[in-house]
Amino acid sequence: MKRSLTFIFAALGWFAVIVQYDLMIEGRTVSVSEATIRFFSFFTILTNILVALYFSIIFFSRNKSISLINAPGTLTFLTIYITVVGLVYQVALRHLWHPQGIQRLVDELLHSVIPILVILFWYLYEPKKNLKYSLAIKWLSYPLIYFIYILLRGNQSGFYPYPFVDVSILGFAGVIQNAFFLSLFFLGLSSAFIFIGKQLDKK
Repeated sequence: MKRSLTFIFAALGWFAVIVQYDLMIEGRTVSVSEATIRFFSFFTILTNILVALYFSIIFFSRNKSISLINAPGTLTFLTIYITVVGLVYQVALRHLWHPQGIQRLVDELLHSVIPILVILFWYLYEPKKNLKYSLAIKWLSYPLIYFIYILLRGNQSGFYPYPFVDVSILGFAGVIQNAFFLSLFFLGLSSAFIFIGKQLDKK
């Protein structure tokens, strides 16, 4: 069952990411290289790639000693951030556009279906007894590195992947304020997953 799920989730993840890239290249108004850089500047894309890689490695590897994949909290880390992708999109971004056809399918996969499937996998298979609250601080390194990257890249190119990090509109202070509240949200969600995991482990 677990192996079958990892194959299905990996296949869905790669399908969504690859088709989204193809759609972005097809509809680009900039060069292929610039469009590619912008593609990999979206937190949604990076996180879905991490999820697809995770399930691909689990499916193809027979070696259970892969330290990074089997490290305590790795699946929880991915689940938290793909959940962030889903929640932020539903609350702050969904109303900004109305995709049709294959774009709508891919959009739902990246922002709705895959987050739900990962949460389900986490519920079924994460060894929750090893979760520690101290991991929540460590997990902040991912969005922090991402935030620094998009600010540097945006300052150079003028492109910001999300409206709530657009310095040209909000100003640096406004973006820093948004980043602060998002960091609190990340920490809160991480703590919630760890707490829920510990409660589930007691059953």
